[in-house]
Amino acid sequence: MSKFSQHALVELKSLLHSSAPIVITTHYNPDGDALGASLAWFQFLQNRGKNVSLIVPNDFPDFLAWMPGADKALIYFHHRQQAERLLKEAKLIFCLDFNVFSRVELFTKELAQATAAKVLIDHHPDPDSTFDVTFSVKETSSTAELIFDLINELGSTQEITQPIAECLYVGIMTDTGSFSYACNYPETYLAIACLVEQGVDCEAIHRLVYDTYAESRMRLLGFCLSERMVVLDEFATAYIWLSMDDLDRFNFKPGDTEGVVNYALSIKGIVFAALFTEKEDKVRISFRSKGDFKVNEFAKTLYNGGGHKNASGGDAFLPLAETLKQFESVLSEYKTKLLETSGQTAYRNN
Repeated sequence: MSKFSQHALVELKSLLHSSAPIVITTHYNPDGDALGASLAWFQFLQNRGKNVSLIVPNDFPDFLAWMPGADKALIYFHHRQQAERLLKEAKLIFCLDFNVFSRVELFTKELAQATAAKVLIDHHPDPDSTFDVTFSVKETSSTAELIFDLINELGSTQEITQPIAECLYVGIMTDTGSFSYACNYPETYLAIACLVEQGVDCEAIHRLVYDTYAESRMRLLGFCLSERMVVLDEFATAYIWLSMDDLDRFNFKPGDTEGVVNYALSIKGIVFAALFTEKEDKVRISFRSKGDFKVNEFAKTLYNGGGHKNASGGDAFLPLAETLKQFESVLSEYKTKLLETSGQTAYRNN
């Protein structure tokens, strides 16, 4: 049974009959799923003879740079004029792994004003209604898995070459924390089995993504845990904070804090974790949770953010110290739910 509406599939097939220029784009600070899904879809369309370009808002982490096709991605931050020309000329734009235009950040206006038909492929809840065609399934592990499903719907998995399979595997693996969350669906493992059949070396890819840390990144992680982690047992909450001086001290590069918030969540009895990272104009916040505590609602209510039930993010525009103070102060409003969730989680683990 298809995950997608037949109407949307018919519209997509019609749009893909054209030979007009196509653009694929994804969200700011692209992660493994954003890049993996985008690169896989880019190569799939290229293999079908389409005139397609991939625009990524800003630099992606070094541990993703090995991915097949990554060198073909046009980075908007470095090639603004060329990217904007492609957006204007495009007749079809695919928006992957985000569900509101503002998530591209650097070219929100240009994307919104582009006359091309815009197709959303995403798994985050509450998609915006501004897209012309929508493939949105929040119960799916990742956007990469949705791309796998779409390729199967449009043709067959025989069109998944080994490079495409490797990109899809990275997307699914990273967006499930190496299959530790958002993966209680048989379809996810059936997709993985197919990717392995296409030549994916799961062990090698895991090493390429997770075992290539720079020394400075490892030392930053140690610093986060020893000097910047605050545990609030009374709220079943822990958080980590980093100032711009901290980032400079450890020669911070994009992706260096990827997964750091999960260490705070791994403490026994903790069901809510956050990572606060100071930027020049804001404080970027990543949230994670266990059980029924919905961090996407928390982020939306307080930080104009959003995401998944157990993984989301947002931004604060107060100084870092005030942001942390405000965060601690609002926890009392959620204390009952947090402690209730903590008790439920402990029960399930016994």
